[in-house]
Amino acid sequence: MTATALLDLKQRLASLREGERRELSAYLIRLGQDAPAWKRETARRLRQMAAGKKVSTAALRRQLGHA
Repeated sequence: MTATALLDLKQRLASLREGERRELSAYLIRLGQDAPAWKRETARRLRQMAAGKKVSTAALRRQLGHA
């Protein structure tokens, strides 16, 4: 993607309503779920949770960049 196309995309995304941004965020998360790195990180976090390390919803949102 060219720098100009990326800038255009960012400008269009900035003009979305909050609900549209949430929908887009959920879509991008779903796209990433098939990636091997996503699967490894999810497995790591599940192991930590099983071992007793819990994460609050607020902390999870910060980690995912949705704070």
